[in-house]
Amino acid sequence: MDSPDLWAGLSTLEAPPAEGETAPDVWEDPIPLTGRRERPPFPVHVFPAWLHDFAAAVAEETQTPVDLAGSIALAVLATAAGGRSVVHVRGNWREPTNLYTVVALPPANRKSAVFALLTDPLYEAEKQLKAAMKPVIVEAELTARLAKEAADKAAAKAASADAEKRDEMVATAVGLAQTADTLTVPAEPVLLADDSTPETVTSLMAEQGGRLSVMSAEGGIFDIIAGRYSGAPNMEVFLKGHAGDRLRVNRQTRREYIDTPALTIGLAVQPDVLRDIGKVKGFDGRGLLARFLYSLPPSTVGERKVITDPVPEQTAATYTANVINLTLAFAEWTDPAVIQLSPKADAALIEYQEHVEPQLKARGGKLGHISNWAGKLAGATARMAALLHLAEHLGNGYAHPVSEATMRAAIELGEYYTAHALAVFDVMGADPVLSRARSVLEALRDNGWDDVSRRDLFTVLSRAEVPTIADLEPALALLEDHGYLRTYQPERTGKRGRPPAPRLQVHPALRHGGRRAGSPLDPARINRKIA
Repeated sequence: MDSPDLWAGLSTLEAPPAEGETAPDVWEDPIPLTGRRERPPFPVHVFPAWLHDFAAAVAEETQTPVDLAGSIALAVLATAAGGRSVVHVRGNWREPTNLYTVVALPPANRKSAVFALLTDPLYEAEKQLKAAMKPVIVEAELTARLAKEAADKAAAKAASADAEKRDEMVATAVGLAQTADTLTVPAEPVLLADDSTPETVTSLMAEQGGRLSVMSAEGGIFDIIAGRYSGAPNMEVFLKGHAGDRLRVNRQTRREYIDTPALTIGLAVQPDVLRDIGKVKGFDGRGLLARFLYSLPPSTVGERKVITDPVPEQTAATYTANVINLTLAFAEWTDPAVIQLSPKADAALIEYQEHVEPQLKARGGKLGHISNWAGKLAGATARMAALLHLAEHLGNGYAHPVSEATMRAAIELGEYYTAHALAVFDVMGADPVLSRARSVLEALRDNGWDDVSRRDLFTVLSRAEVPTIADLEPALALLEDHGYLRTYQPERTGKRGRPPAPRLQVHPALRHGGRRAGSPLDPARINRKIA
């Protein structure tokens, strides 16, 4: 929010004296509704040295905000460990270590180049997993085929056997068929999928023991979820894949059961994509938007160096080796590795939860209008703490508890994503009260009212934005809290009947110089949006 200091130098305005008054009412300068959201840079220093060095070097070589490499790096860690590790917070509270991250930057910001540099080791790890699994798959396929052939031959013999031998031969055939039915061929390992359909994602996750990552430098996955190609939204796998809730698909064509799905999503999109997904019916109401960690860094286009320092070979080699080793170390886990918090780490998280909770209030809370998102912030912070911990200790992180320093590093990431989420949800128009308040200010300024009834104000507003007078009340309360309006009770004009309805006094700046550039009610300041 803009600082009150921005109003320095503007004289205090006085309302015209009403009849019978001896002194005018003094109005203080109003407090701006919102200003340009502060979007801090990505705190890349919280990463372990090997990850920090690579992310910073990629940002330097590509001349991109470090936010891009930083958020993709978190998704890379989640791909390596997600589905194979969980963090035990306290009591029965456990969080999986998969994440949904999305970075928004305009075109020409080299998103694809950064994506490739960060994700290449995952594809190499996938190749190594496939190579290691190839002999196992070949052996399983051969064994299954031979068992099926043996069962078929036994069944054929039993069908043509004499009556006295048939029962024995049928029993043998049944036993061979049951044995053949229990033999399964392992699926070829797949870590990453591109912009796949929900059905494809579900099938791949079922094949891969519940783990999968969707990584893309485009935002097409949102179109697919919204049903642009299928005709109907299908977000079930994306909701349950984040939370780890049991997923069951029972259809005529397929039956797939995933007890603990763990889906990771890492995206780099254009800002318009975020604006568009905020309008998709069901995305917010069902909680899909609340599952993403958003990053909206400023573009560096126009300020980039032409000659840059390339990523040092040793830095790149260390990053590649560590990502591959972390991925391979967890690939063999069937039951997830459990990451524990140290008592001090848990105390730091509790302190953070107590700090965030009052901000979730619907009225007056800084995060009240994005409480669906902010309500998941503690869980996301615990997940990030576990990932930072695993990145620090690599293959044996499960043998050590998360330290207080690592938890505070995750909290710093949580604060970063909170600031950017506020900016992103502004773009999406997530706060209808704030939007209506802006429209009311425009109407008051355009009509030049000294005071006005709620009914008269309501008549000049759009029914699409303000359907009823009741919908107008929260916006008026917000404007009164910020000093733009005052409610007063007119005196009775007669002794009978109901008392007159309360009316609204309007800040003089709305009719005296309100359009002057830089003035309190300059439209450019009232309606300021995110750059």
